[in-house]
Amino acid sequence: MRSVNRRTALRVVIVVVVVVATGALLSSWAHAPSNAVAEAANQTSEPLSERDQVVSPSDNVTVVTTDPPGGNDGRAAIAAFTPDGRTLYYNDTYGNYFDVDPDPPGSRTVLYVAGSRYDPCPERLRTRSNDSFEDGCAEVAVERANLTTSETERLHTAVTEWDIWHDVDRVGDDRLLVADIAADRVFVLNTTSGGVEWEWRAATDLSTDSGGQPGDWTHVNDVEPLADGRVMVSLRNHDRVVFLGPDGDLQREWTLGAEDAYGILYEQHNPDYVPAERGGPAVVVADSENNRVVEYQRDDGQWRRSWTWRDDDLRWPRDADRLPGGHTLVTDSQGDRVLELDEHDRIVWQVPIETPYEAERLGTGDESTTGQSKASIEDGSLADTTTDGSGRTTGVDWVVAFVTGPVVNGILYVAPGWMMVDDLPALGALALALVTWLLLELRWSGLSHGSLRRLRERAEE
Repeated sequence: MRSVNRRTALRVVIVVVVVVATGALLSSWAHAPSNAVAEAANQTSEPLSERDQVVSPSDNVTVVTTDPPGGNDGRAAIAAFTPDGRTLYYNDTYGNYFDVDPDPPGSRTVLYVAGSRYDPCPERLRTRSNDSFEDGCAEVAVERANLTTSETERLHTAVTEWDIWHDVDRVGDDRLLVADIAADRVFVLNTTSGGVEWEWRAATDLSTDSGGQPGDWTHVNDVEPLADGRVMVSLRNHDRVVFLGPDGDLQREWTLGAEDAYGILYEQHNPDYVPAERGGPAVVVADSENNRVVEYQRDDGQWRRSWTWRDDDLRWPRDADRLPGGHTLVTDSQGDRVLELDEHDRIVWQVPIETPYEAERLGTGDESTTGQSKASIEDGSLADTTTDGSGRTTGVDWVVAFVTGPVVNGILYVAPGWMMVDDLPALGALALALVTWLLLELRWSGLSHGSLRRLRERAEE
């Protein structure tokens, strides 16, 4: 009798946990904000004058790219919103959309890189590339889109072994600077001839024992041509931003970050360079797995952290652009929003968007090219944080960084779009309760490990 009562009590406790956790998750689902990009998809069939406002007003057109599972019904997309918050443009042709830039600056035409992944690789793509691509392939498209007329011009297509280029910047009328994530290289592509005019391969200067695994070694996700002829490159899996000279030489003394030095950068995305004439040299970067956006100022030959921003909801940011007047446009990928901070780091504009990748505010230049460094906006002082690239995260700090970064962000990446970090305790409690309930019921039914072993022995006899 006591055993039965104990079982009943345990069942009641587990049922209460299941009900409470399920209720918390359902409440979050019911109160989740609408996805502005999904709403944009529903408005494109209407004339612009008849479209409803779907986001808050802003200073100019805002363009956003999303990465699955964001977008409309799990599709990636590129969308643009007018200054008064209506849908200006929407396109979900491809499986992924990454970098987007005004082209030319000051216009309502943008240059973007997009594409789709395939496993297995379709015959039409294997034929084009003359490669079997046994592990799948990706089709890359570089296009220009007029946001007002929706007219699209394709500039280049390519087939890669496994992933889509994450960044393409124009460096001439028929020349593009490419972050080739699949081949761990940066190169200049002549779109007229299809030839490569300049190239830097990471294997030239970096040990293959560093970074990620084969097939995703550097995860080069951003390139930026600088006015002095250099190129800034983001090597995500090496936790560092590097600078290349005009001849392709790696300027090691300029490197920001170091592999596994998570206190500096942890698998960052999309750094933007602020030149000396606007208070630099400085770099504004989305420090993704540290769940923050930061700025590093170049001072006496070293990088010092001059600004950090995060709030309780910021998860895996992947873009941060310094706007004129000291504002900062932030893409919060797992926080499912794009937001604008004023010069005092207060949120003054925010849009709910599932898994955004990059955002551009037109009329402010390409990324941070018209913004000033935080050190120059404020009093010129720098945080007391020197980053010479020698420090590495070890022990408890490494575990904390890994759990709060890749583990939590990875769960949120595969979770439904409405689920936020505050929902993870309820999700964990629900999973633990259900597993415990199942194991207890199996034990109480006599199907314990010993019982199963005896059944197997009898069957063998």
